[in-house]
Amino acid sequence: MTENVLTVRDLEVRYGGRVPVVAVAGVSLEVAAGETVALVGESGCGKSSLARAVVGIERRAAGSVSFDGRDVTALGHRARHDLTAVQMVFQDPNSSLNPRRRVGDQLRDGIRAALARGAAGSRPEEWLERVGLDADMASRYPHQFSGGQKQRIAIARALAARPRLLVADEPISALDASTQTSVAALMRDLTEEVGAGMLFISHDLAVVRRIADRTLVMYAGRIVEHGPTEQVWEHPEHPYTRALLGAIPEPDGTGTLPAAPSPEERAAWVQS
Repeated sequence: MTENVLTVRDLEVRYGGRVPVVAVAGVSLEVAAGETVALVGESGCGKSSLARAVVGIERRAAGSVSFDGRDVTALGHRARHDLTAVQMVFQDPNSSLNPRRRVGDQLRDGIRAALARGAAGSRPEEWLERVGLDADMASRYPHQFSGGQKQRIAIARALAARPRLLVADEPISALDASTQTSVAALMRDLTEEVGAGMLFISHDLAVVRRIADRTLVMYAGRIVEHGPTEQVWEHPEHPYTRALLGAIPEPDGTGTLPAAPSPEERAAWVQS
């Protein structure tokens, strides 16, 4: 039986004071080693809040998050270095790249973290080439790159750390359409290569279908449907899932979007 690298149980995230907004309402999920699990849903449904809580950036109001069987909040100071085995790729690469350091030096940070856990050595140039950039770009600074190039560097830095778990929050949205699928597939292949798991958060269902083993559909802070990706795609059970899939344009551009759901329909989705 494949071990879980990530286990989330009844996770809640809330914002605000006297009348808090519940962004994540009791979500449970698992990610196994070598598995890509996709989390999909519209903007504002709680996907990013969940991702940030998983890696400890966002405080959770309730529930538990464990990495390789250990509660993340219970890890002592001496064990914190193990959390370099959990890497996150943000939607905005500027959130994870230091503008004052050469990208090669930032990639070496990830490589050193991997070496500290006994992984094989590698070079910054190698990781740049693996995400489709030139090796000689290692000497440049982040401001010398386009948004899409910076996102590739952020992905390379996370993967250079040889993580056990990669949490990717809309990691390909800054890339042009022609490379989104190939970069997402590269992320999947590299995580599989090292026996890692990946929680891949996206609104792009076409990409998700190509790379994810399982798909979780999130609406209003809850998981409303989950299962093997092809099963969710071919036989969606929840009305919100059917609405998401129905909104995907046809490849020739002739498809028409369905009418926007009414407030009554949306309220019913939460109860389904």
